[in-house]
Amino acid sequence: MNRHLRSTVVATAAITAGLLMTACQNGTDDSASGTSGKGATAVAEKASDSQGSKDSQNSQNSKSSKGVSGSFTNGEVSHLAPGKYIVSVPGKGDQQFWVADDTEVYGVGTICGEAGSKVDAPCTLDQLETATKKAAVNADVEMKNGVATLVTERRAAQQDAGSGSDSGETVVDGINKGKGVNGTWFGNVSYLAPGKYTVSDLKGVEQQFFLAEDTRIWGYGDVCGDTNTDEGGQGGTECTEAELEAAAKKGFTAEVVISNGIATTIRDDH
Repeated sequence: MNRHLRSTVVATAAITAGLLMTACQNGTDDSASGTSGKGATAVAEKASDSQGSKDSQNSQNSKSSKGVSGSFTNGEVSHLAPGKYIVSVPGKGDQQFWVADDTEVYGVGTICGEAGSKVDAPCTLDQLETATKKAAVNADVEMKNGVATLVTERRAAQQDAGSGSDSGETVVDGINKGKGVNGTWFGNVSYLAPGKYTVSDLKGVEQQFFLAEDTRIWGYGDVCGDTNTDEGGQGGTECTEAELEAAAKKGFTAEVVISNGIATTIRDDH
């Protein structure tokens, strides 16, 4: 009886020890597995945070970066990629720029238009791309925040003249191409392109000028109105830009006051 009891106790102790060992091993595996899972999650979260920080920094850099603004005269314009160009100006180096839907392009035979013409022809962006893919085009480029607002092909005579006299004016084929011209001209006004005109002086030299939103246009029968009108004490009728364009396409005589290349006042002859 005693031997049987002792055998039973020993067997029970062995089974209990076996169960405890198995449970301990299972607990260790579960703990290791849990630690591994948490570690992987932590690594993934850290990597995600790092990438998010980089993306945020790149976004901030992109927002804080500003494009170049200014005038690049007598440069060589070359094609880099769709919508992307570079202008090389002696003394200034190379400057990349983009074009936009509202970028104005004018040609005198290479980009578009007829060689030898005294009038700059309005070109398309496709024509600019085609021409600059073949070879660099000598042109003036006006930029704002890295985007060209105006690309004007230069005539051969202009290229030889460079950037003109000390006054900043260049007369080519009887047309003054100076930038930022100031003064008063009286002569025949002609249309060149939307917002762009010329006025001849007594010497036969035509001065180019642009219009602005605050340009005052007074008519006495040629642009608009008649000789008997006197609105606002100005001695004429204030005309619209559309009326000026229509009249200039036919040609009329006027006094044009220009400041920095932009007409401040236009009065037709009366």
